[in-house]
Amino acid sequence: MSSKKYGVLLVNLGTPDAPTPAAIRCYLAKFLSDRRVVDIPPFIWKPILNGFILPFRSSRVAKLYQEIWMEEGSPLLVYSLRQQKLLKEKLLGEPLGEKLANIPVALGMTYGFPSLPQAVDGLLQQGIDDLIILPLYPQYSSTTSAAVFDSISKILRGYRTIPTLHFVRSYATHPAYIAALKETIEQSFEKHGQPDRLIISYHGIPERLAKMGDIYPQDCKATTELLSQVIDYPKDKIMMTYQSRFGRLPWLSPYTDKTMASLPSQGVGHVQVVCPGFASDCLETLEEIKQQNKIIFLGAGGKKFEYISALNDNEAHISLLAQLVTNVMK
Repeated sequence: MSSKKYGVLLVNLGTPDAPTPAAIRCYLAKFLSDRRVVDIPPFIWKPILNGFILPFRSSRVAKLYQEIWMEEGSPLLVYSLRQQKLLKEKLLGEPLGEKLANIPVALGMTYGFPSLPQAVDGLLQQGIDDLIILPLYPQYSSTTSAAVFDSISKILRGYRTIPTLHFVRSYATHPAYIAALKETIEQSFEKHGQPDRLIISYHGIPERLAKMGDIYPQDCKATTELLSQVIDYPKDKIMMTYQSRFGRLPWLSPYTDKTMASLPSQGVGHVQVVCPGFASDCLETLEEIKQQNKIIFLGAGGKKFEYISALNDNEAHISLLAQLVTNVMK
């Protein structure tokens, strides 16, 4: 084992500080101003963002956040902080010697608190030589993983000495990730019975980004294929869909909500939905899938709808994160 001092940086998207229109507006302004997220030329996009989207969307989204807000705060932040704490504890028990005893684990959000600059500075102040950057996005996308890389690069411009960087680009096919997902799906099947369809829903991206070279759809398909191989469930009853589209341009399809609306007419009465692309439950899973899509499915004549929770802070997920970290250090 080398004498290098490692530091771990967990990164997620971010979340509003409160379920209020003002906090939502602040968060969305940062998020939707990132050229990795919306690559429309600023002179076109800024008037649309500031004149239409932020004034009208903030109040509506605030009401949605109020429905899922936990006692400790936003679900994404709550689970991310638990992941940070549990990963630190898990690393203490890993068989890599004393090197892991004091390894710092920080959490940073690309948009929001705790901020990436604060997280990076906190790690560098502890004298780390090597920085392991672990974006909590199993499937790579230019809109998420690459945005993290851009942000880290920008932050490090302010330092004369920078650490060696180890960037975990994705873990869409990691055996421990597939095993953790398999466990949650099987637990749901045991509790609710096997559904007529298992829907594997991923956050969408604009179709044109994939045509420009974003490998996100390939990563999603790879995860889905491996899951279909390990769960005891007919492959022809598994459906892969994409959710959370925004705007009028075509996004990756088939769309989750339109799929939900169409399934009952095909004789599908019971569906269960899992969202492997989300490391933590958040607005897009707890409100959009668990609530909105349930209403769509039942309203179209469906009989039973179950949402399978994200990996969150469960033991198998923390074990996966520890493996991703220690694999870099070996």
